[in-house]
Amino acid sequence: MKKLDAFEKDILAAYEKGEFKSASPSKADLAKFKAAATATFLKEKRVNIRLSAPDLMDIQARALEEGMPYQTLIASVLHKYVSGRLVESPSSRPSGARQKRRAA
Repeated sequence: MKKLDAFEKDILAAYEKGEFKSASPSKADLAKFKAAATATFLKEKRVNIRLSAPDLMDIQARALEEGMPYQTLIASVLHKYVSGRLVESPSSRPSGARQKRRAA
């Protein structure tokens, strides 16, 4: 186990003495969180799209890596895009993998 620094030792000692108290959210906060969760998971419309086989395979592979159904991943990506929170980051997979698969 990693050695604790002085700050971490102080936190551990305070925890062991029972000095930490659980902070309960207010009723207003709970209502706000519930409304946000409901809006996030509310699915009232169905959409059908056509994807290329390689794109669908890549989406399914990425969903498997993330531990979620591929439809959920697609919905999440679209939600992040329309809400302006989609941030591009370099892929962890080799860049040539997609081109090789499409060429086959």
